[in-house]
Amino acid sequence: MTKPPARVLQRSNARSNRERILATARRELGRNPDITLEELARASGVVRRTLFGHFPGREALLEALAEEAADALKAALPADPEPAERESADRAFARFVLSMWTVGDRYRLLLALARRDLGVERVAEVLAPARRAATTILDRGQRDGVFHTQLPPAVLSAGLEALTIALLEELNTGELEDDGTHAAVAALIATGVPEKQARDVVDEIAAAAARTVTDD
Repeated sequence: MTKPPARVLQRSNARSNRERILATARRELGRNPDITLEELARASGVVRRTLFGHFPGREALLEALAEEAADALKAALPADPEPAERESADRAFARFVLSMWTVGDRYRLLLALARRDLGVERVAEVLAPARRAATTILDRGQRDGVFHTQLPPAVLSAGLEALTIALLEELNTGELEDDGTHAAVAALIATGVPEKQARDVVDEIAAAAARTVTDD
C-alpha cells in the first residue's frame, strides 16, 4: 500500500530536523560544552518541542552523537589496518591520519565531552577501532624499522592522538588552516620519519586521493 504523500513528507522533515539538530550540536558543543538544549533548539532553527521529540534529554542527544561518531569513524578506517607487503607503514599511517582528519570534528567533540557527559569508558568504546588501527600500523612500522622505538606502539599512538586533537583545536580557533596534510606530515615526523620523506609520502597519498575523487 502506497504511503500518503503527507506522511512521507512528514517523515522526510523529521529526518531533516534530526540531522540538522545533530550537526548543530556538533558545532555548538565544540564551542560551548555547557550549552542548553533550549539554546541548541534555537541554533538549529527548530522549536523546543521538536528537539525534545527527537532527544528527550541531554543524555539522549549525546548518545546519538556518540553513535554517529562511531559510524563515521568506522567508515573512515581502512578495511585492513595492517600494512601488507604492498604498502609501507609510513604510507599506511599517513593514509590513516588523512582519513581520521575527515571526521576530526566528531573525534574532537567526543574527547571534549568524555569525562563530564559521555563517560571515559563510552568514549573509549567508540574510539577503540581507530586506536587499534593506529597501534597496529605503528607496531608494524617499528618492527620494519620505519618508525622509532623510543615508545611502545600504544603509547606512541596515544601521543599522536593528542597531537592530532591539539591541531584540530587550532583549526577550530582559526589559527590553523589544514586539509589534513600538515597534520599527517607532523604525525609522521613524530614517528621518526625524516621530514622530506614524510612530505613526499603525504603529498603522494593526498594527490592520489584527489584523483580518485575527481574520477568519481
